[in-house]
Amino acid sequence: MTTTAQPGTNGRGTAGNPCWSREAGLAPLSGLVWLVWRQHRLVFGVLLAAAAAGTVWCAVLRGQAAGFIDAHHIAGCSQISLDPRCAHTQEAVTTFRDTYGTSLRLAEMGLVLLPALVGLFLGAPLIARELEAGTHKLVLTQSVGPLRWLAAKICLPALVVLTATTGLSLACSWLWQVAGDEVSGFYWYSTLGFFALGPVPVAYSLLALVVGALAGLLLRRTVLSMGVTLAALVALQVVLSQLRPYLLPVVTTKFPNGRPAQLPDDAWPVGQGDYTRSGDLLPDVPCDPSPGFQTCMRQHDVAGQYMDHHPASHHWPLAWIEAGIVLAVAAVLTVIAFRVMRRRHS
Repeated sequence: MTTTAQPGTNGRGTAGNPCWSREAGLAPLSGLVWLVWRQHRLVFGVLLAAAAAGTVWCAVLRGQAAGFIDAHHIAGCSQISLDPRCAHTQEAVTTFRDTYGTSLRLAEMGLVLLPALVGLFLGAPLIARELEAGTHKLVLTQSVGPLRWLAAKICLPALVVLTATTGLSLACSWLWQVAGDEVSGFYWYSTLGFFALGPVPVAYSLLALVVGALAGLLLRRTVLSMGVTLAALVALQVVLSQLRPYLLPVVTTKFPNGRPAQLPDDAWPVGQGDYTRSGDLLPDVPCDPSPGFQTCMRQHDVAGQYMDHHPASHHWPLAWIEAGIVLAVAAVLTVIAFRVMRRRHS
């Protein structure tokens, strides 16, 4: 919602706003920050309230899930596991997934959708609504210049988004410590799992805010800016999800002939093939299953299978690397937004 003020006969705004004055123009930056808060306080309040409620919900869910896991001794167990400790836990794991699976999925979905919601309902209208309605003209005629106005319009929402998403991400990661990966079947490397944990949702939410603000500054139409923001976020997420396996070198594990090719349940497999006795890797299986399969394997001197994977220890390095890339893109777009603002209104 955009809030404007008209100078009154007493030199103050119609609502007695001390930020506006005929003699002094717009008050210092603190007054401008107050104005931005007034303009977007509804969205800020909804975001912070949702973050607080989500944090409490994750904490309660963690306590319930941890109690179930401890009572049934299924920590680290999956429905199909080679660990002898988990030999008779399949029924308990299934019950856990039936009981808590939907709640865990909702927690993931909330963090995954959060950047899109920030971009659509905060980032895109942030500047576009002002330009579309023409209310920015009043601000730009005051003593605060266009760059300071843009700084206030971006920095205060960014602080609110950072606070809300950091709290939610920490709560979800805390929940994941006891209920994620093997026992729930929601692994860290899944699309939803990776986007919901650690710094990743925080970085994407800040990027969504900046993308929306830049789109609004360039397009000057709220609805159009919302569509462009959503499309840009989806495109970037798709591109980075394709690049993610290559952000860190993979670990290659070899399984000699006769040994089952079985990775840990929480490992992320990204490639496999055969290897020869000389150590050469054959990504493409050289032999088709047929009566002559064993003869073909001997002809190619195949000694066993290999699997390229990211172990669970790669989760946080991958998350921080991707978050760093996203924040770098956000920083570049922020610089572009300020240059556009300077060129158009300075």
